[in-house]
Amino acid sequence: MNDQQPIPDRRLPRSERLRSLGAVRRLFTEGEGGFVYPFRYMFHVTRPDAAGGPSQEGAAEAHETKRTQPSGSVEVLFSVPKRFHKRANRRNLLKRRTREAYRLGREALRTTVREKGVDIDVALVYSVKECQSYRSIDHAVQRILERIRTSL
Repeated sequence: MNDQQPIPDRRLPRSERLRSLGAVRRLFTEGEGGFVYPFRYMFHVTRPDAAGGPSQEGAAEAHETKRTQPSGSVEVLFSVPKRFHKRANRRNLLKRRTREAYRLGREALRTTVREKGVDIDVALVYSVKECQSYRSIDHAVQRILERIRTSL
């Protein structure tokens, strides 16, 4: 009698947020990126079959990464620099809009990443002084996710 389908899980749990300082450094030094108004974006793809780093420190970090996240995972970082938006409430508003747009449109990227068996770190940096509407932020985030998918 109850023919309703289950509600899809659309949360953005802490495990999907990019928090490791080493991973953030690697993302911004070795990652690829581009600009889609109003965002600068960076992404770094890690293939699980790749060999360990040359130093023990890198190997320990890679081991730590493998242990905490399963293969085929996406971790994301959202940033709104204080340089462009001095007021914290404005920065928080833009980050909320960006997180919402990502959260609702990430499923295609997650599916592609799982199929390819890679791990990916993504950073979305809001890089303009104007405060954009949710509609334009959503459109930009979807274009960024599509570009990342096609480059995998």
